[in-house]
Amino acid sequence: MNHTIKLVISVAVPLAVGGLSGFATARGVSTWYPTLAKPPFNPPAWVFGPVWTLLYIMMGVAVFFVWRKGLDADGVRIALTVFAIQLVLNGLWSILFFGLHAPGWALVEIILLWAAIGTTTWLFWRVAPVAGALMLPYWAWVSFATVLNASLWSLNRSAQG
Repeated sequence: MNHTIKLVISVAVPLAVGGLSGFATARGVSTWYPTLAKPPFNPPAWVFGPVWTLLYIMMGVAVFFVWRKGLDADGVRIALTVFAIQLVLNGLWSILFFGLHAPGWALVEIILLWAAIGTTTWLFWRVAPVAGALMLPYWAWVSFATVLNASLWSLNRSAQG
């Protein structure tokens, strides 16, 4: 498979997960989320779409740099496997938080996601340093999202039983 096809697939897969997450998020964002008490550092709603789109593209480019080393190269298979796991966790968070309106469970899950992103970043760095570097903004954003999730859970616990 040539590099152009690998790049397209590498970027398309995270964007597809983001699109599917968007379906899980859409109704909750317009109905449930506005009713929550929010911390002062909660970003405006319009920030999330562009940020996530850019992060999914960067994830995809990072995957490409790892994948193009070849599946038989040292560390590539494990790095891509851990990436796939964190991508599933990424999609699951939206279902838990926005779909099921379960910020407590989403908080537990996002901590697992954060650890999986850190592991992916480290594994990617070992295979292709530029790939690891491309994962850092995603890890930083999910670090922020973890604090935001914890704050939302804390502020709204009594309202959710």
